[in-house]
Amino acid sequence: MRTLITNARVVTDGTVTEADVLIDGERIAAIGGAISAEPPVRVVDANGKYLLPGMIDDQVHFREPGLTHKGDLATESRAAIAGGITSFMDMPNVNPLTTTREMLAKKYALAAGRCNGNYAFYLGATNDNLDELAALKPGEACGIKAFMGASTGDLLVDDVDALDAMFREAPVLVVTHCEDSPTIWANEATAREQYGDNIPMREHPVIRSDESCFLSSTLAIDLARKHDAKLHVLHLTTEREMSHFTAGPHTDKRITAEVCVHHLWFSADDYDALGTRIKCNPAIKFAHDRDALHAALAADKLDIIATDHAPHTADEKAATSYFKQPAGMPLVQHALVSLLEYVRDGRYPIEFIVKKTAHAVADVYGVAERGYIREGYYADLVLVDLEKPTEVRDDNVFYKCGWTPFAGTTFGASIAETFVNGVSVFANGVHTDVGPVGQRLTITGRR
Repeated sequence: MRTLITNARVVTDGTVTEADVLIDGERIAAIGGAISAEPPVRVVDANGKYLLPGMIDDQVHFREPGLTHKGDLATESRAAIAGGITSFMDMPNVNPLTTTREMLAKKYALAAGRCNGNYAFYLGATNDNLDELAALKPGEACGIKAFMGASTGDLLVDDVDALDAMFREAPVLVVTHCEDSPTIWANEATAREQYGDNIPMREHPVIRSDESCFLSSTLAIDLARKHDAKLHVLHLTTEREMSHFTAGPHTDKRITAEVCVHHLWFSADDYDALGTRIKCNPAIKFAHDRDALHAALAADKLDIIATDHAPHTADEKAATSYFKQPAGMPLVQHALVSLLEYVRDGRYPIEFIVKKTAHAVADVYGVAERGYIREGYYADLVLVDLEKPTEVRDDNVFYKCGWTPFAGTTFGASIAETFVNGVSVFANGVHTDVGPVGQRLTITGRR
């Protein structure tokens, strides 16, 4: 099985080069000018389109096991490859929770042969599973996930001694959801006094405030520095928190930071129109926060862009009470094309988007032989067309939940073709239906 991609603008390692790329089996065999290949070979004329390493999404909730009425590993990875995401890292807040090494192994067994993209899973931290965390071997999980906020039930880690021990003993990367529960609860009580249970959605960023985020991320960073642990702070949302992070190459940092596509795109100004469709935790904040996130991203204070894809059914989202309306939204199908809007309008060069969605993820997590377009690496590739629009509607998404917060948007770019492990899995707007070809990611577990 060989494919020759000709006349492409190859984006990797900070450069854009006009070149051909030869795929042989699962791997990139050659990169260069005017490559010739003896038949049999499939030839794809890129005709000047950009060829990128597939996006590696370090934060998704594909809802399996136990919550598969919302989504599952097969359906959501199918949507991901349609969006140019070729690898994903799935969170532990499923049912049963992935909080033991035994459950982690069962989840990998569940995924085998069913994922349309490559996959890795987190081990979840609790207040009382330190022995499981300390016993984790590099490569068994992509990281330890600590929910330091009041939204995930039994996965909430709110005992300071337990957090201290986790950072002290963690043998792999720790990733954190940072919100301070007591601050949120106090803000909820204030809102209840004014509105009862029917709190308007515009109050969400007030309840899930910048203070709650700042207090929690400060604690995580202090503990990571105390124990020299490797920390990655997920889905940052506030201008205030940007003071925590320093500009510079992600490869030089023990503490790295992430921003998600919806926090770059939406602001509190969108709540009146979109309501629960954009309810998420941590909350989409105000326009000045969004501007600060973009500025920090451009300055290399924020190292990775992800999705936090978290589908719920339309009926669940339609609950009348604020307290029953779930937080989260489906995002993987249009994450990359939303980021390409910033390339089209001149905000970021395309090499920069590739660095934040592929290179940095591979480097920070230690993903072996992926995240770059290099000879010998796995052929996880996405061909993008910056001139062909993508019209987004609820009825043309691949999510099991059947809706998207981007409905009604037309992006200027589109995904022309996606390759996973050398196989064309999505082309010209349709899946090739070759069957799931995703593999378990090899994680080196750098510390």
